[in-house]
Amino acid sequence: MAIPDITTLRHAFRARDIAVAFALLTRLPLPHFHFPTEPQRPPACSAWAYPLVGIVLALIAGAVGLALTRMGATPPLTAAFVLLALVMLSGAMHEDGLADCADGFWGAWTAEKRLRIMKDSVIGTYGVVALVLSLLLRWYLISELITDEALIWALVIASCGSRAAMVWVMDSLPTVRRDGLSNRTGRPGELATAVAVLIGVVVIVVAPDYSAWRLALLGLLGALVVRQIAKRKIGGQTGDVLGATQQVTEIALLTGCQMMAYGWQAIP
Repeated sequence: MAIPDITTLRHAFRARDIAVAFALLTRLPLPHFHFPTEPQRPPACSAWAYPLVGIVLALIAGAVGLALTRMGATPPLTAAFVLLALVMLSGAMHEDGLADCADGFWGAWTAEKRLRIMKDSVIGTYGVVALVLSLLLRWYLISELITDEALIWALVIASCGSRAAMVWVMDSLPTVRRDGLSNRTGRPGELATAVAVLIGVVVIVVAPDYSAWRLALLGLLGALVVRQIAKRKIGGQTGDVLGATQQVTEIALLTGCQMMAYGWQAIP
């Protein structure tokens, strides 16, 4: 990738991108922003800001956790409300994507039928199992981390890193629907993807008490697993695939944080 000049950077990164990212990925009540209309600028140009959205959501959920802990709530109860905050803030869109992918990928034998199942609003057995496992795993991992002083950092790492992984998958796989959200959003391109990944890596590196390379490896493995399965099952990515990427990568990063809190740092 060639080094971009100042003009390219000004075109690639706009203040409106952050607002677009929050509007797309959250259910937060946002003020009305007045930005110049740019009809030739697809929503995917805002993808570099997705990790920033993750940071904000993690800080809000972390504040909920700290407040409940100060009031004497037990770790399991606190973790339940932290998870509830994360789900409500995002509108459960990533959980929905995970469930749809589970139903579609393992509910049919052809890509066409898999895509049809993924578009169906009715959840099946695979989707229920995937959703329950995701919620239980994250609830358990968060409850274990509440006893550790680095809870906020763990949430920020997982929330930011998982959304950076979304952008990577979004750019590295073609869209497979002509009428889906992912197709309308477009693909972010190398520059936006590089910035999103850089933000995720920087957060991991500056986080205290965590091994950056171990967390980066776990996050990459989580995203790579979803990417390769999607490529083999349907030949590309959809909005559901991006949601599944976020969920799996978040679980992978929370797992790494939990393991390090309980001694993984002692292993070379």
